[in-house]
This record gives sequence, structure tokens and C-alpha cells, in this order.
Amino acid sequence: MTIHIVKLGSPRSAGEGLRIGTVRRPPRGVPKSEFASRDFYDVWYPALSPSAELVAQALAAADDKAWNAFVRHFRKEMAEPDASRTLDLLAALSHQTNFSLGCYCEDEARCHRSVLRALLADRGAALA
Repeated sequence: MTIHIVKLGSPRSAGEGLRIGTVRRPPRGVPKSEFASRDFYDVWYPALSPSAELVAQALAAADDKAWNAFVRHFRKEMAEPDASRTLDLLAALSHQTNFSLGCYCEDEARCHRSVLRALLADRGAALA
């Protein structure tokens, strides 16, 4: 059983399980009834996305220094009690079932999902 970290809108892989969208906004121009069938997500969970201010900071990060500042701030947001408990829950669930977390970004290395991957690994999650 594992957590898959995915790009939303990409084709699903076998065994990926439930796809959770950890994004601030739903996909533009896609009817809500088609989110799952078009491989975006089955469940929207914006609590695991950066705040609107941090999304802007991440998008503007032109160098490693700026990106690392975003990562520090996002880790601080994810240390808040509700987000931290959610990460603990997902880490525990990863040993019972397959599911995936995702965002729209092309490059995982410059996406908050890379931070989520690290935070989940720190909690002992089973990651694909």
C-alpha cells in the first residue's frame, strides 16, 4: 500500500487509488462532474495546499534562494495542528490502502507536492 505523488490531469496509473487534489483552486474550465473522469481528482482537499500568498511566492521563485524560502514557509503552514494531523492520518492510511496526492505543476521539484512527499516520508508513510 502506498501514496502516489502525481500531476493532476495526468493519466492515472494502475493501483493509484483515490486521487486527492491538494490545490488551492479547482481546474479552470472543467465541469465539477468531470474532475475525476478527466484525471484531475476524486476529492478536493485544499487544506494541504499552500495559502494563496505562498502560491504566489512559489510561482515567483526564480532561484533556489527564493524557492527555499517558499519551502520554509510552507513547512511552517503544514506544522499547524490541523495540517499536521492530516499528514499523520495520511501517513498511517498509506500502510492500509493506495491513494494519491497531486497538484497541477509540471515539475514536482518546484511544486509543493515535493514538500508534501518529504513531510509524509518523515512521518513514515509508504510512498511509491
